[in-house]
Amino acid sequence: MSEIADALRKEVYEANLALVAAGLVMDTFGNVSGLDRAEGVFYIKPSGIPYEDLSPARMVPVSLESGEAVSGDLRPSSDTPTHLELYRAFGCGGIAHTHSEFATVLAQARLPVRCMGTTHADFFRGDVPVTRDLSDEEISGDYETHTGRVIVEVFQELGTSPEEVPAVLVSRHGPFTWGRTPAEAVKHSAILEYVARMDTTHRSLHTSQHPPPPALVERHFLRKHGSGAYYGQE
Repeated sequence: MSEIADALRKEVYEANLALVAAGLVMDTFGNVSGLDRAEGVFYIKPSGIPYEDLSPARMVPVSLESGEAVSGDLRPSSDTPTHLELYRAFGCGGIAHTHSEFATVLAQARLPVRCMGTTHADFFRGDVPVTRDLSDEEISGDYETHTGRVIVEVFQELGTSPEEVPAVLVSRHGPFTWGRTPAEAVKHSAILEYVARMDTTHRSLHTSQHPPPPALVERHFLRKHGSGAYYGQE
């Protein structure tokens, strides 16, 4: 095994543990994967294994071309086909899936996480969308594959950039996030849960539901992202 593969296994393992540390998962819910696009392989948490029993060696390598595990005797996460669809459609290097409480509440209610202020706009350039419901045929067929496809579909239909809004709510299910690395995907999961909690609270207050001016959203997003960013030390 190459040093790059060893490093990616370790990175994916640590990102999965970070979900637990951030309080974003319970029991064996959730998973993180990381992609080596040059080799056409991504590593993902094995299905149903308790987090305390994980190790870098137990991260399952999956072919980006076939979607099949390429070595080992552990089955990859049942959400692997969803990760596969997102890697094929988006330019990300890491994906995280959780059932974090407030993001999942909104997903079950089929409500987007609205951009209602600058905290949200610092990280997501607009609302985090929610997918349509899957049809009975999609559910009874290749369910997890169709889950990935409806995620891609909602971004295409809305004209939303998956780089600028690296998160989605799957209707009746829960959130997926992504990033350049597995660690960044987990960071986006934590941020998504934070802004989902704020939006849920906002909805309960029955106050003005007007979104902020687009110019304010743009200013806060672009001061952290893009060629003109000036937030931080880089």
